[in-house]
Amino acid sequence: MSNVFLFPGQGSQHEGMGKNLFDNFKIVREVFDEANDTLHVNLQKLCFEGPESELKLTFHAQPALLTVSFATYCVLVQETGVRSALLAGHSLGEYSALVVAGVLEFSKAVWLVRERGLAMQKACAFGEGGMAALIGISAQGAKELCEAASKLCETNACVVPANFNGGGQVVVSGHKDAIEKVMTLAKEAGVRKVVWLDVSAPFHSPLMKPAAEHMARLLNPMKMKPPKIPYIANVDAQLVRDEALIKDKLIQQIPSPVAWEASMMRLGPEGITQAYEIGAGKVLTGLLRRINKGIVSYPVETTDDIKVLAGHKE
Repeated sequence: MSNVFLFPGQGSQHEGMGKNLFDNFKIVREVFDEANDTLHVNLQKLCFEGPESELKLTFHAQPALLTVSFATYCVLVQETGVRSALLAGHSLGEYSALVVAGVLEFSKAVWLVRERGLAMQKACAFGEGGMAALIGISAQGAKELCEAASKLCETNACVVPANFNGGGQVVVSGHKDAIEKVMTLAKEAGVRKVVWLDVSAPFHSPLMKPAAEHMARLLNPMKMKPPKIPYIANVDAQLVRDEALIKDKLIQQIPSPVAWEASMMRLGPEGITQAYEIGAGKVLTGLLRRINKGIVSYPVETTDDIKVLAGHKE
């Protein structure tokens, strides 16, 4: 059997994440110490105690999620010996995948994602943009609604598909008034569910171009190592084995949609039979079950999860 490790993105954070493993495994405490020393913050206080309003801020959520994901991965490998033939991460989670692949050192990655979060937060004035989830719609249907809504706006407001999550779920992103028009059109078209998302910026939309430019300045001079494990890039759902391609894909990812459904559809042809969602929450496990029912998925977040997997290993 071949495994894929999946790493969650922003939105999976929650108060208390990582505490169970932190209390039980020295290696987790060491990962948190490294993050704290790099960022000069107390990440465990933020992760364990919140408040939720602080934890969800982009520049806090991104390094916190990366730290929890990498620490959880370290425990999983230490306690079970499970290995992966392939890696994938949703948006921010792509950086977790790159750390596990050996492309980036953890300390460098946790610094980069805080810079990424700060840049994304600054790219659009607070309250001007947002995101909404459309549930019960095709990818093409979402594209058409976004085009129609943009044309209805009196200004140059835009709204675009941001996450093709699969299972009939597409997240749209852009200017607030354009999103509101998409939501109205979606309800009129009979879309099953329309949800305004509690996020602090219009991620994966053209409004994020200033953030992409900032990250290009940081990433382009940086030296990266070849991936020891291939990973699936968000921007085009292609397998990446060459470090020369990675910087461009990370830069393009910021203003471009996440091709998650296409990424998960690659797993079967690549011989993947099991998936492990490593870190906070079970969002990716739920999406995978709707996209590719032939792959067994295990969320890995707590000591109990590790014990179950260790038992399977035995």
